[in-house]
Amino acid sequence: MAQPRKNTETAPAAEIAPEPHMIDLVLKSLDDAKAEQTVAIDIAGKSSLTDHMVVTSGRSNRHVSAVADQLVKALREHGFGKPRIEGLPHADWVLVDAGDVIVHIFRPEVREFYNIEKMWAVDFAADGR
Repeated sequence: MAQPRKNTETAPAAEIAPEPHMIDLVLKSLDDAKAEQTVAIDIAGKSSLTDHMVVTSGRSNRHVSAVADQLVKALREHGFGKPRIEGLPHADWVLVDAGDVIVHIFRPEVREFYNIEKMWAVDFAADGR
C-alpha cells in the first residue's frame, strides 16, 4: 500500500510578514498616534546607550501621554517587551527606553527649551562624523 504524500510546500514569502525592526515599529506607532515633528537619529557606533534616538512632540500633556501609551503597547504586542518609562505622571517630557531605541516625547515648549536633537547634531559635527 502506498504511503500518503506529505505536503512539503511552504507558504509564499509574501504571505509571511516579518516582524518589523524596532525603529520601524516605533516610527509607525508615533505616526499612527499623530506625534508631530518626529526626528530619528541613528547613533549606532556613536553611543553605547542605544542604536537610535527618536525625538517627537505631542500637542499637550494628554497627547504626550497617549503617544507614550500607544508606543509601549505596540512594542509589547510585537514582542519587544516592556520598555522603561520616565516622566509619564507630568507628561511634559516622557522618555521611553526600549533598549535599541530611546524615544523622547515632548510638549512643544519643553522640546524647544531642551533642543536635544541639535545637541546631538553638534556632537556629531564636532567629532567629524
